[in-house]
Amino acid sequence: MTDARLRRGRGSLAVGFFVQGVTFALLVTRIPAIQDRYGISDALLPAFLAAVPILAGAASVLTEKVVARVGPAIVLRWAQPFVLLALLGVGAGDALWQAALALGLFGLAVGALDASMNMLGVSLQRAYGRSIMLGFHASYSLGGIAGASLAWVGAHWHLSLFASYLPVVAVLLPVAFVGSRWYVSGSGEPDPVAEAGDAKGRGVPFTLLLPLCLVMTFAYIGDSTVSNWSAKYLQDVLGGSEELATLPYNAYMVMTLLGRAVGDLGVRRLGAAAVVRAGAVLGALGFAVVAVAPGAWAGIAGFTVLGLGLSVIVPQTFAAAGRLFPGASDAAVARLNVFNYVGFLIGSPLVGALGDAWSYRGAMLVPMVLVLVTVVYATSFGSRTARYGGGHERPRTVDVG
Repeated sequence: MTDARLRRGRGSLAVGFFVQGVTFALLVTRIPAIQDRYGISDALLPAFLAAVPILAGAASVLTEKVVARVGPAIVLRWAQPFVLLALLGVGAGDALWQAALALGLFGLAVGALDASMNMLGVSLQRAYGRSIMLGFHASYSLGGIAGASLAWVGAHWHLSLFASYLPVVAVLLPVAFVGSRWYVSGSGEPDPVAEAGDAKGRGVPFTLLLPLCLVMTFAYIGDSTVSNWSAKYLQDVLGGSEELATLPYNAYMVMTLLGRAVGDLGVRRLGAAAVVRAGAVLGALGFAVVAVAPGAWAGIAGFTVLGLGLSVIVPQTFAAAGRLFPGASDAAVARLNVFNYVGFLIGSPLVGALGDAWSYRGAMLVPMVLVLVTVVYATSFGSRTARYGGGHERPRTVDVG
């Protein structure tokens, strides 16, 4: 495979990650507007929100089977436009059943998209022979910041959900579909069966994958705590204003972007295990600062540190699965991706229940401890000279930039 084809494949996949970041942010940041549009009660809203990750987890499991036949590029090529159209559907309806249908389709498509997108990222990293996975997730974070900004514009100008979503989907839909023409896998094949054999390779014993599954779960418990509770915590516990309460998540996302933008360099120089250990310690430190913060600005500082720490863990967990199972990386990534949604499902209700029963300051100590446990499992991420491919330190010797 030529260097140019690898570079095009890497660029097109980065665009795919960016598009998904925009799309997901447009959904989650407009949840209050969705609730108002469809008249979803506070009691019913958690069921709607939980259905998305549950269906996404089921779709991730199914994706493992589909990829074994057609390869991840084809799955991603069609899942991403479907996610965008499902987002538009969320803004187009006016009946409760229409909201349920659109969100259900969104969840199914997101599960297939997340799994196939990370499968391609892992295989490209294997082709490069060095860490590039964090760069893809940096594109996702950049998309998330752009999506949240677009959502703010829609809310500020009191646009309907459909009017807010339509121009974004109209731009991103052709971008995603045309960009998918250049998807390539680590084997160098741009066609749909590029990695079908990979998913049919040797098995993925759950006992070996379990440490990475736990790390993924703990990381998403931490992430969902920030996304769901940071604003409420800053305003209700730390006495911040309504305007100030919007800053913690923004600071978290910016630091996530910065951490991922430079994280690959850290992995190349220090090794994945060292970077993950440092990220876990920083993440735990951030939660500790949030838990004991005397005021709003100290709390914002804690959430900022949190973003830098958690930013490296998820991408490196996917990459570690690819290294651990070089003959079945697609299957490993699909199964690992399920625990993304497990953590999301556990995190927000866990913190809410502990906050109501105990205190929200005390509740922040639970994700702190769970993230810190990642240090124990850091050996699963390999040494500084961890292999990226099937039995070779560098599967390719070309310079691919």
